[in-house]
Amino acid sequence: MKNPVWENVGSKYAHITMAHPCFNEKSHFTVGRIHLPVAPKCNIQCNYCTRSINKCEMRPGVAGCIMTPQQALDRLNQALKENNNIKVVGIAGPGESIANESTFETLKLIDKEHPDLIKCLSTNGLALKERAEELSSLGVRTVTVTVNALNEEIAEKVYSWVSFDKQILQGKEAARKLLERQWEGIREAKNADIIIKLNTVLIPEINKHEIEKIAFKGKDYGVDLMNIIPLIPLNKFKELKPPTCDEISEAREKAGKYLPQFKLCRQCRADAVGIPGHDSDYHKERRSDSEYFHG
Repeated sequence: MKNPVWENVGSKYAHITMAHPCFNEKSHFTVGRIHLPVAPKCNIQCNYCTRSINKCEMRPGVAGCIMTPQQALDRLNQALKENNNIKVVGIAGPGESIANESTFETLKLIDKEHPDLIKCLSTNGLALKERAEELSSLGVRTVTVTVNALNEEIAEKVYSWVSFDKQILQGKEAARKLLERQWEGIREAKNADIIIKLNTVLIPEINKHEIEKIAFKGKDYGVDLMNIIPLIPLNKFKELKPPTCDEISEAREKAGKYLPQFKLCRQCRADAVGIPGHDSDYHKERRSDSEYFHG
């Protein structure tokens, strides 16, 4: 069956994208993935983000524990024995993947033992520029970059601070630095032959009119796919309203003029395991930390 998400995309990466449940709508219901929570630290503060260690919340920024690289490899090996549908292993926090050296240590272990698995990670893009080539050398083929604004005045409302070059930046200075570094990182990642998906959190009261512009720039930079996800009201944005279904559909329609749109994102935990399109996936998430330390 023809996949509408990728019908206008070249076949160079088909062997990867067709097998990735977060890039392909059909695979979303048939292919398993596992997130390994090895990255607790973050180098920015998003005003919609509250990181947490718990077993209950089903959202990004949450894990039942923080694993060491070896524990993560052990967890992966266990999951592969339990579920032969797992083809993708990713690192998605609960902090910023690239801001933690444990991410790279984990990827090294996985690439050595499981070179055939699709390896991916999520990032805010602040430090992607310097590490893109290294990620590629470790077998990472897909990277998701969260970009929520192009205008620094809008970005200033989304982020409280940015930690860069041993300095804490705030206000427009922080926004300017993050936006600049995100697109530099995307360019370097594309140069390193990495497939890029843009994640954009739709915050109707703040960045509604930025979405189409982000997609337009993404196309110019060679981005492969876009994933517009609704705000989960937390932290400083806990009083804001999430987008309606109509607002999400409108944003996807406008952005879809420039980039293919992925529409099935579950906004998963940092320790998710299983097939995203199956409800049973979340029961496994609740159990996935039972053998490991909390911290």
